[in-house]
Amino acid sequence: MELSKVGQPLTAWELLDLVREDLQLVEREIQLQSVASVDAITAIGRYLHASGGKRLRPALLLLASKLFGNGSESAIRLAAVVEMIHAATLVHDDVIDVAETRRGRPSTNVLWGNHISVLAGDWLYMQAFQVALRERNFHVLDVLIGLTQMMVEGELVQLGRIGSVEVREADYMDLVDRKTASLFSACARLGAVTGGADEADEARLGEYAWNLGMAFQLVDDVLDFTADESVLGKPVGSDLREGKVTLPLIYALENASPEERSQVEEILRDGSYDRVPFNLILEFIERRRSIMRTMERAEAFTAKSREIIRGFPESPYQRALFALTELVTDRDH
Repeated sequence: MELSKVGQPLTAWELLDLVREDLQLVEREIQLQSVASVDAITAIGRYLHASGGKRLRPALLLLASKLFGNGSESAIRLAAVVEMIHAATLVHDDVIDVAETRRGRPSTNVLWGNHISVLAGDWLYMQAFQVALRERNFHVLDVLIGLTQMMVEGELVQLGRIGSVEVREADYMDLVDRKTASLFSACARLGAVTGGADEADEARLGEYAWNLGMAFQLVDDVLDFTADESVLGKPVGSDLREGKVTLPLIYALENASPEERSQVEEILRDGSYDRVPFNLILEFIERRRSIMRTMERAEAFTAKSREIIRGFPESPYQRALFALTELVTDRDH
């Protein structure tokens, strides 16, 4: 396969082809590690595994590992760990958000109920750490513990702001740091560790991925307003319906009229678009050029990612990590 040079992004297919065999091993590891002695947990684990997803985080870890070495069983194992942690957060998020769909399918809380779903998410967290413990590496555990603390704190911070229209850009960025960017950064750092990188390179790659994660979430928040529902895999406008004010709306509210602000507050109170149609909110944020401003912020983060990854020696894996910055911002789901 002929790979593109830096500045000429690889396609998603080309990028994943570099770690395709390893990703298959990761899938096998996830399937193996999702079997519990309790049938309901195993069923939920298999359901989540079958729902797929982008597998962007395991791919990031594997590419980071191969950037410094030839990859290893440790990279496969830890790629499965980060995906299990990610799945656990999604299960808990869906319970908290009272979500009905995830990736185009009924969410676990709809099928199994809140109590079982929360406990299944807890089990996935603990199982992920049990797998990680096999590395016998305190640094790996330190990264993972710091990550989970950040993510749980992020969820608590978000809960405190649910339904509030008084969310500033700085508040939002702090939340994205905790809930999304920290996981991306941990994936890259763990990949660097398994590839044998030194502390300085691990930190640099973590910063690259942190910026990538920030951009990823900003684009996600734009897609929540603009995507095709059948492609997105969940109803558009879900964030606002669930009481979350994200960056496109934060920007729009900066110079909103009293009527526009009142409409947003009404949706936050109702938890629905019954009285204020979603199209009115979409027109509002488009009038305020909020989508464009949010995408510009996302591009600024990816520009920083590109600047960092250019500093590493050129290789197929370096080019793939560069290409990730384009794929994160140029997507429809």
